[in-house]
Amino acid sequence: MQDQETAAGPNSAAVGKLSVLIPAYNEADNLGATIRNIVTALEGAGITHEIIVVNDNSTDGTEQKLAELEKTFPALRHFNNPPPNGFGLALQKGLKHFGGDAVVIVMADGSDDPQDIIAYWRKLAEGYDCVFGSRFMPGTKVVDYPLHKKILNRLANNFLRMVFRIGYNDVTNAFKCYRRDVIIGLQPILSHHFNLTVELPLKVIIRGFSYAVVPTHWYNRKFGISKLRIREMGSRYLFIVLYCLIERWLSCGDYRSRKE
Repeated sequence: MQDQETAAGPNSAAVGKLSVLIPAYNEADNLGATIRNIVTALEGAGITHEIIVVNDNSTDGTEQKLAELEKTFPALRHFNNPPPNGFGLALQKGLKHFGGDAVVIVMADGSDDPQDIIAYWRKLAEGYDCVFGSRFMPGTKVVDYPLHKKILNRLANNFLRMVFRIGYNDVTNAFKCYRRDVIIGLQPILSHHFNLTVELPLKVIIRGFSYAVVPTHWYNRKFGISKLRIREMGSRYLFIVLYCLIERWLSCGDYRSRKE
């Protein structure tokens, strides 16, 4: 299998501004703490940033909460994702509007550690195109991860490692960072739902962009319930996996030049 970290490519452009992209569906109770913690961490590290939240047709007070938070945090702005809702569709809308040199996808429920965003930013400064986190490597802390989801997660990621012959072991986690030119290079993005979390990193690997892997922490949400519905997602994940496999098989090495 390939190494978990590919060599940094020729992309040495500095990341002057980092965009934090947060999809949110019924997260009114979590957004305040999530955004506050991110702003505190990034300001403390001196990282120029913006925070974009895409309200994915929430039925609670998410939009009203965002309007309140925008008065407190000048770096925050939000968009409303028009129907139909979907995690992938919300992210696609945010990816069309972010203004930074790179974008990091963060969950609204506070499960991702803001300090890990700083680690991502520092890795980008070394010349990598992308930075992926792993919750399942030395140096991580995972708190209250539901056992049944952990079992399914490990099975799914081991399957992806075997099929794509990669060392990276947390493909399905959304918490990843991409330079702007990478997002352009990953088009077209097909996924409407959580299968986008698999589509983006697999395309990064297939299309020859460089990436680093760092240990990341994860904490179970304090309020609300997870929006991922595993039974509904099986066929969607399989579709994206097959799509990426076909691209890999039929691309005939067209993307190798990115690594040269």
